[in-house]
Amino acid sequence: MKFTPPQVQKPGTIAAILKTCYASLVASEPNLWDCEIEGWERFDIDVYEDPATIGDCTFLSWIDDKLIGFASYDPRQWPAIGIIGHNGILPEFRGRGWGKQQILEILRRFQKMEFKKAKVSTLDHPFFVPAQMMYLACGFCESRRLPWEGSQKYRLIEYEQDIR
Repeated sequence: MKFTPPQVQKPGTIAAILKTCYASLVASEPNLWDCEIEGWERFDIDVYEDPATIGDCTFLSWIDDKLIGFASYDPRQWPAIGIIGHNGILPEFRGRGWGKQQILEILRRFQKMEFKKAKVSTLDHPFFVPAQMMYLACGFCESRRLPWEGSQKYRLIEYEQDIR
């Protein structure tokens, strides 16, 4: 697996990956998930407009010169907490451990930056069960569940890991 800066691809790439990764989820409940699309598009714009900040905390993932996904993180709470952001693998490449490799790459970067703890979150929706299992397999422990602003139907699950 190879990681590159997002700027090796044209703007719109990150939003396109997110839309593809979440297409089945959005189709299952469009009234709930359609509003997320605007946030994905804004994230993409931010990545490409701010290459020295948010763009530097985002990377594309490649296998055999094929773009398979991307991941991102937020280092602004350094040195206490590094937050893992988006972690998406295109559907045709799922189930091979690539998402886990992206998380491990972020954890490697956090260790290099000397963060004390890593945090990540997902939802308790069935779509996100693979992500929940992946975070546990990467050494995270569930720390709490909170109401999710998007819907009273689902809860936010937070995970954390000491990385000293």
